[in-house]
Amino acid sequence: MAKILLVDDELTMVQMVADMLRQEGHEVFPFTNIQAASAALTSHAPELVITDLYLDKANPHGMEILKKARESIPPAVVIVITGFGTIDTAKEAMKQGAFDYLEKPFKVDEFKLCVQRALSYNAALSETVYLRKQLKKKYQFSQIIGSAPKMQQVFKMIERVADTDSTILILGESGTGKELVARALHFNSRRQFAPFVPINCSALPENLLESELFGHRRGAFTGAITDKKGLFQEADGGTIFLDEVGSMSPMLQSRLLRVLQEREVRRVGENVSVYVNVRVLAACNEPLEKKIKDGTFREDLYYRLNVIAIQLPSLRERRDDIPLLIAHFLKDKVSSRTDRPFQMTRQAMDVICAHDWPGNVRELENAVERATALCEGDIIQAIDLPPSILEAVHLSGSSKDPDTAVALPVVPASALYPLRCQESTESNANPSPGPAANIALLKTFMREQEQSHLNRALQQCDGDKEKAAVLLGVSLATLYRKLSGEDKDV
Repeated sequence: MAKILLVDDELTMVQMVADMLRQEGHEVFPFTNIQAASAALTSHAPELVITDLYLDKANPHGMEILKKARESIPPAVVIVITGFGTIDTAKEAMKQGAFDYLEKPFKVDEFKLCVQRALSYNAALSETVYLRKQLKKKYQFSQIIGSAPKMQQVFKMIERVADTDSTILILGESGTGKELVARALHFNSRRQFAPFVPINCSALPENLLESELFGHRRGAFTGAITDKKGLFQEADGGTIFLDEVGSMSPMLQSRLLRVLQEREVRRVGENVSVYVNVRVLAACNEPLEKKIKDGTFREDLYYRLNVIAIQLPSLRERRDDIPLLIAHFLKDKVSSRTDRPFQMTRQAMDVICAHDWPGNVRELENAVERATALCEGDIIQAIDLPPSILEAVHLSGSSKDPDTAVALPVVPASALYPLRCQESTESNANPSPGPAANIALLKTFMREQEQSHLNRALQQCDGDKEKAAVLLGVSLATLYRKLSGEDKDV
């Protein structure tokens, strides 16, 4: 069931409780000596620690066990046992991280219930840690697609500032991935296990946004039937992401400025401020300097938000990344009609690369999603792309044979086609390669991209493989294996 460390200076007490726990199926490590118990915390890594506070009847040495248990990785849940007259010390133990306390003499049913609750809490905590690790993996820097020089500058900036508490202003057109960058900043910082709370400031009217951000007291306004914590309080210890911050009203801008200055929030209808430990990330899809000149945005707030600025390039400024993004969107997508991965004709890729993408990466992802739903078989052709894109690059959407359509501005395939797009079957006299050949081409592409990424990491670390392994998030052995070409999986 669970590993439980039991510490008490009374041998009879230790034996009785240990027998009780073993009958419940737990593995118990009983101790009457604080030094031995402290060493066992490291060697046995228990999920639960049950310790008496006063192991020598004079000093609360159990607090030392509590502190070490909470500092272990992963931390153990702790129940403290206290005798009559030491309740104040037990409450202090709760402040130091103890899950609960029991006063001697305690009832058997009360003890079993307390142990059950503590183990359930530990299981939930372990699941939360696991999920947050998965989130961190999902939002690693390597998950942001881009090899263009402007994106490499973005990556370097993110890596430098992720683990600071500085306020960051993320700028870029709609659809460039501002929230993805914000999540990467959070999940690669020391606040990664605390909440990440995003809110779109343009999605709510002023009165509701104020309540969402700062909370309200019951009766503060019509409809406020209960007390409500604001998102700043919900994000305490973590990060709040204010998307479209430029849409805030002047009144809310004033309140936000005070939060940034004083690190305190005051709920609507309340006179007492509450301290919050929150890192603020903000984003805007238009220049705030223009809003300052128009008188719609406070200049002092701008300087508070713009401590560090990260400018995301539009997709038309990094067209070289389009094939990489398409490969990413098509990864793991399998046609329901052929049970094979989707591919794309060269002409479809040419159309995509020629488009300006005003909606940026979001628009590209939606276009690829539409094409996979409408194409015949597993080959995406130009005719499967949205009509607005075909019209924008002067390709008739009514053409039955896209390979005979008018010529398009083509970027050389050797420079832009790491996806290794398959030529359309209508325009290629040779039969299309079979499933095995198609898969081999994709593997070749993925290995080439991986080697390029490894080389860039080594170059950035001046050839130091240990630093490169840490930067890439892999073990040193894995890095050597991939560099030697022994790792053939993609």
